[in-house]
Amino acid sequence: MKPTTRGTLAAVLTGVAAATGAAAAAPAVAADTVPIPVPLNGVEQSLGLRTPSIAGQLPLPLPGRLDGPRYVEGRMLPERIVPQLPLSGGLPGADVRTPLPHLLGEGADHLGLNAPAAGLRTRTPGVSLDSPLGAPDPHRFGLPGLKTPQAAVLTPLLETVPVANLEMGAGS
Repeated sequence: MKPTTRGTLAAVLTGVAAATGAAAAAPAVAADTVPIPVPLNGVEQSLGLRTPSIAGQLPLPLPGRLDGPRYVEGRMLPERIVPQLPLSGGLPGADVRTPLPHLLGEGADHLGLNAPAAGLRTRTPGVSLDSPLGAPDPHRFGLPGLKTPQAAVLTPLLETVPVANLEMGAGS
């Protein structure tokens, strides 16, 4: 090995060791949602009136474990030839709070809606096919037998439980 190659290799290994040490000292924190504030302070100050406060959450989709094709005895093509891709994430959330004039009497001067990000589990549609040729038949000199071709569409999945809270009360 040439001295320049050794020097380059040593520099790369030193950089990797430093990056690994830095990563161990400060672990990364994965967030489920990304907050999205809507800044309306400038409108409130320039117009001189109270504005609603609006914030949201945008969930990050995460791919799941792929359940790939499975080989089944007696079939020429694997089962689930186009596999279903699972994704987990969530529906976006919102938090809206707006001031109201005293329409309903004393103490009712805000209206709020809180809809947090809800979990969402999905699975894309898939396809399962089987060819019209069967397994080799020893009674027909090893030639495959004929059968009816099969095709199936694997249904998609969508599961979620969204919630929302609507409130009206005193305060802004």
